[in-house]
Amino acid sequence: MPKANDDLSDQVELMTRVASLYYIDELTQEKIARSLNLSRAKVGRLLKKAREEGIVEINVRQHPNLNIQLENELVDRFGLQRALIAIDHQDPDVQRAAVARLVAGYLSHNLRDHMIVAVGMGRNTGAISDQVFNPLPHTCVFVSAIGGLSGAGELINPDHICRRLAERFGGQNEILYVPAYVKDSLTRNSFLKHETIRQTLGRARRADLAIVGIGDSTDNSNVVRMGWLSAQEMAQLRSLGAVGDILGYFFDINGEPSKNNIQGRVVGLSEEDLHQIPTVIAIASETNKPLSILGALRTGIVDILATSTSNAQAVLSLDKGAHRTK
Repeated sequence: MPKANDDLSDQVELMTRVASLYYIDELTQEKIARSLNLSRAKVGRLLKKAREEGIVEINVRQHPNLNIQLENELVDRFGLQRALIAIDHQDPDVQRAAVARLVAGYLSHNLRDHMIVAVGMGRNTGAISDQVFNPLPHTCVFVSAIGGLSGAGELINPDHICRRLAERFGGQNEILYVPAYVKDSLTRNSFLKHETIRQTLGRARRADLAIVGIGDSTDNSNVVRMGWLSAQEMAQLRSLGAVGDILGYFFDINGEPSKNNIQGRVVGLSEEDLHQIPTVIAIASETNKPLSILGALRTGIVDILATSTSNAQAVLSLDKGAHRTK
């Protein structure tokens, strides 16, 4: 057994040395092979193994000048603090990760000790923690901005997202122990009177920053697929002009509240609460969301938009078209 452990240790040490020479000292594989008395093929296998074992992590960072014109136009058009625009990818998972990476970078540079961060739900929000690399630890508190979602899975639920972000940034998390959607406003109001729920939502309202996803109003949206709203209810929302939602707050293309009783069933921060938070980051990576994004921007809730190049271009085009027809 000791011999096996020694062999493994030697292998890891050799992989690390080869990777350092190649990626840090920028030696060619041929020079590394000669200096270590290895074959070039062996060096190639060691580099591949080093990536597989996590000894080497390769991150491609977007150049600041890329998409800067789009970002500036969005900021000027919608009065944003910032826009974070990722290059387009055909694979939706890769696209989601690219957008999340920009948000993770923003958090790494802008989080400060004692900040409160309100956290929403969804796959885009959930992807952020996986894109956090070597952050400085902060004594932040990540608080659920909406209740949990039965059957949604960890990657979508705000409680899991809060825990993961707290782990990455060395902070704490506070969970809202209640369902996100309840059957009626009476049940919601009953939950809101509970001391623990009231305290958690009170802390979320005092957030310095909020991270939320922008949902759509299609039958394929998360809220329909998970059974929180029926396809019939979503069709009714569309008939009333709804194009998307933030934390269950549905709005139309002009950013006006969609007249419905859904908000009265949501246990979480309200539209008014979000307006009071100094910086709200809204995320949408999917290609079917330009209308939802435009409606969200027109609510005045969003301070920082994180999305893809094609979405940004489509939103600007839609907004220009709307101004031409007025």
